[in-house]
Amino acid sequence: MPSVPFHYVDLRAFAYATEHDRRVEDAMRHFLPPEAEIERQETTGHHGDRILVLSTRLENADDVRHVLSRLAESADVDRLRTELEDRITDNCEFFVTLDKQAAFGGETTLGDGITLRAKVEAYPAKREAALENANEVLDRLEAA
Repeated sequence: MPSVPFHYVDLRAFAYATEHDRRVEDAMRHFLPPEAEIERQETTGHHGDRILVLSTRLENADDVRHVLSRLAESADVDRLRTELEDRITDNCEFFVTLDKQAAFGGETTLGDGITLRAKVEAYPAKREAALENANEVLDRLEAA
């Protein structure tokens, strides 16, 4: 994938009090290049329980390619194409939620637990241009 039509990719996951922080981090690392740093922020839930927010932003083209290569492993790429209209915002952002448990097991599937947000390059910065660019990325992912 020579060019990457994303300005950046953000990944975020929550480690709840009932989960092991390290396992949630390992699930996120499934999508990240080895040298990527994960920020940790502790907060509390409605009932006072501890929630750890794990997040990272990847802006380097090679790092973004790495995330996309993981996304290409999913059997759900065709589903992403079908739902693309619902996954691109008016701000040219592409949203995908990924299964945290599957990622911990080394698999890439759509589900809940890890949120991927990518800012789609679009000139002019219009939703229609972002849809076209994201569609090209999905074409390349399916071909990979």
